Amino acid sequence: MPDILIIAAHPQLEHSRVTRRLLDAAERAARAEPERLAVHDLYRRYPDYFIDVAAEQAALQAAKLVVWLHPVQWYSMPALMKLWLDEVFAFGWAYGPGGEALRGKDLWLAASTGGPSSSYRPDGHNRYFFDAFLHPHEQTAALCGMRWLPPLVLHGAHRADEATLDAHAALFIERLLSHPRWPELDDLEPAPECAVPADARPAEG
Repeated sequence: MPDILIIAAHPQLEHSRVTRRLLDAAERAARAEPERLAVHDLYRRYPDYFIDVAAEQAALQAAKLVVWLHPVQWYSMPALMKLWLDEVFAFGWAYGPGGEALRGKDLWLAASTGGPSSSYRPDGHNRYFFDAFLHPHEQTAALCGMRWLPPLVLHGAHRADEATLDAHAALFIERLLSHPRWPELDDLEPAPECAVPADARPAEG
């Protein structure tokens, strides 16, 4: 299986400007290098919301780089991606006692926002710097023993011109295909230890 797995989610892809542009570019790259890159477009793959957990876990286990590609909606990920996360990143598989399947892999977020970067400041209408809204993503990586890579974010998606979108898509693909040869990774700390005790959940049965 490919060592780069892109998990993409946009509930209204036909109206997307950034996610659709990056997803199209990724799918072209996957067709050119299927041994290197795979794309799972969740809303196309699971229109009924019934997720094939075993297939998703197999693809994740084979990957070295996992990419989450989605717009930021209400300061979080789209609903189907959250359901995918809830079901696929299972206790005892992705985290917790015996949950070692994702340990040592890299997790990279490629996200977009409708609002401009200036809105993600204490004096903007979103009140916080954008990084504050990424703590759940980053902690998910840490809990699973994954290394959280510096995200690729495009703000102001609604107003971005075509040249900006094209340049952003080109950067996305360049970064994908050059992984793990990113200069900044040399100085990146490994995932922090977040050991979940065996009694964190009641025994089943």
